[in-house]
Amino acid sequence: METIKSPKSPEHRGPHPGIVAIVYTLLFNAGLYQVISFTGGPHFPGPWESSEAIAPYFQEHSKAVVICAFLQFGAAIPLGIFTATMVSRLRFLGVRAAGPSIALFGGLMTAINMALTGFILWVMAYPGIAQETAVLRALYYLGFATGGVGFSVPMGLLIAGLSIPSAMMKLLPKWLVVFGFALGMIGELSALNLVIPQALFLIPLTRFPGFIWLIAAGFILPASLVGPRPIEK
Repeated sequence: METIKSPKSPEHRGPHPGIVAIVYTLLFNAGLYQVISFTGGPHFPGPWESSEAIAPYFQEHSKAVVICAFLQFGAAIPLGIFTATMVSRLRFLGVRAAGPSIALFGGLMTAINMALTGFILWVMAYPGIAQETAVLRALYYLGFATGGVGFSVPMGLLIAGLSIPSAMMKLLPKWLVVFGFALGMIGELSALNLVIPQALFLIPLTRFPGFIWLIAAGFILPASLVGPRPIEK
């Protein structure tokens, strides 16, 4: 038996999803870097902290919050582009199942919630707002909802929606499919944080491994179905 190369078939045209995923990852983490501390200094307050801890941070570090908000909004754009490109590529490769549509819904919802979180942070850092403790606290929890569960649950749908049809058509390696399915399940379970505060850890458990999955899937998902095929002599 020998192999011959299949005739060259057209490739999917569009932005390279792997590169777009890297841009999204860099922008998001650059924004996060503005409001975290590696030395125990002032850092973005957690939802378990009191108003006395939350308000002073936004009063004293408004510039860092504004930069974070800008980069958070900026990261939402490549995430939306990544979602549209990956869904378009799956359709191009012949996927007719509901998975890509589910991924499109999840990815766009994640991007919109990220942009909304950026806007909320910008409002919180606006002069005069941080001095209104009651208003600030309401905005803080709204931003935490859109940027927490509002991120992880639809992100889980995006990853699962891309993983399952890719597994059915063998477009992604098994390890990446299993990884994606696990992230999808964790993302959906993170909704429990709304009623069980101890489930908070599921949100970063979706977010940070998700960067790796999106980049890997963006580089591995083929742009065409070209490949060698065996023939009998």
